[in-house]
Amino acid sequence: MDNLEELERKLVSWLQERVVQAGAKGTVVGLSGGLDSAVVAVLCQKAFPQENLAVIMPCHSMEEDAAHAKLLAEEFGIPYRLLTLDTVYDSMLALLTEDMAGDEVLAIARANLKPRLRMLVLYFYAAQHNYLVVGTSNRSEIAVGYFTKYGDGGADLLPLGNLVKTEVVALASHLGIPREIIEKPPSGGLWPGQTDEAEMGISYRDLDAYLKGGKIDPLVQARIEDLQRKSQHKRERPPIPDF
Repeated sequence: MDNLEELERKLVSWLQERVVQAGAKGTVVGLSGGLDSAVVAVLCQKAFPQENLAVIMPCHSMEEDAAHAKLLAEEFGIPYRLLTLDTVYDSMLALLTEDMAGDEVLAIARANLKPRLRMLVLYFYAAQHNYLVVGTSNRSEIAVGYFTKYGDGGADLLPLGNLVKTEVVALASHLGIPREIIEKPPSGGLWPGQTDEAEMGISYRDLDAYLKGGKIDPLVQARIEDLQRKSQHKRERPPIPDF
């Protein structure tokens, strides 16, 4: 990332071009309080100063996350809506599990409801305003399937899709994202204490090095390649019979 100014310019221009090509007016992005969504929200605001909306959607989340999201929106003048999804989530989970015992409900099934509810909200506002939904996944997450299919993976544009996590950090610093957002451990906020690296079982440093062609521990490489194989379906359109 030798020229972050040029990267910023290209990403802003790319967003503008893609939205115009789609016949849309602007962008909507889910603002989580984390690094990736902060970078995307700022890029979208630069691309569409009058037609950009950030949506903050806490769902049994840490209070710090919503506070960081509001801090980012207010510092960069990004219009936002704050919608607390706790009761919606509780009602949906109760409906889905009314005939199950508590120990039958897998933690991952519970957790993935959150990003899928958020996706519904973002596409509502996209339809309401003729905006495109801009996703926040980066190259590192996409490579190993670290996103919820039809949740945070449901988006129209992925401006960070060619940037590994360490490159996103560099871009965040260039854009002036608050340090408290840049420096906190990456987390999907799916449950208390959850972090990306603990859930993946690998560090972003190793993952980024692997994706950039560097040498890493063979056991870590095997873990990354196993995650890639198991998540291949997330990066492809649903299969269609060839007959």
